[in-house]
Amino acid sequence: MADILALRRTPRRRHPGSASAGVAELVRATGLTGLVKPASAAAGGPDGVGERVLPVLPELRALLPAGGLRRGSTVAVASTAPAPFGATSVLLALLAAASAAGSWCAVVGMPALGLAAAAELGVALERLALVPEPGPDWPAVVAALLDGIDVVAVAPPGPVSTDLGSRLAARARQRGSVLVPYGQWSGADIVLRTPGGGWRGLGEGWGRLARRGLVISRRGRGAAAHPREVTLWLPLGIEPPPPLVEDAPVLEAAG
Repeated sequence: MADILALRRTPRRRHPGSASAGVAELVRATGLTGLVKPASAAAGGPDGVGERVLPVLPELRALLPAGGLRRGSTVAVASTAPAPFGATSVLLALLAAASAAGSWCAVVGMPALGLAAAAELGVALERLALVPEPGPDWPAVVAALLDGIDVVAVAPPGPVSTDLGSRLAARARQRGSVLVPYGQWSGADIVLRTPGGGWRGLGEGWGRLARRGLVISRRGRGAAAHPREVTLWLPLGIEPPPPLVEDAPVLEAAG
């Protein structure tokens, strides 16, 4: 398995905020700074779309007005019931194409993140930085990572104030990175939810689970104000299943 960059806090007798300073030092030491350009400097074609938008899986393009992750934006993944596990899959799916295309991604505050699942969804683990337990200074850690990493996902340990969310979103806009909050987050440009889904392959007393379908809904503002839904079938790389027929039932599931 590819090497994974894990940034961990170490107890030291230093002034408050030393945790974030330590992460910033690690980011600089590992050569991650400078990978992200300010959104205003992004270019890559006549209209600059080439670098202003990071790629996503084809199944997710319809959910994002730009067809990908627009630099400087905040795309939240709601993790509330009834489908928290599906939400984690959505989060990893958002990182997959960008990391495969060469972008660095970071995940903050998710110590139980399944790396095998991330790899199966296409996340390039060699370009994935992890901060499993950022501690109480997690906002400063996220801000430091936004300075040098293209996509930064964060699972806050509790409620996030509107002011704090706005400051981190402004940091992402300034640095040209993409902020992906996992959980409740106010003020995001786009919010993705997993209201349900189903399993294919299990019949009445026969069969085996073969595929899982996640229904992903979008709400947002501006170009994303019009609600939209798509279905992401897992595992990836297999042709979409045929329409439902009597001998190929789907077992509905909420999570």
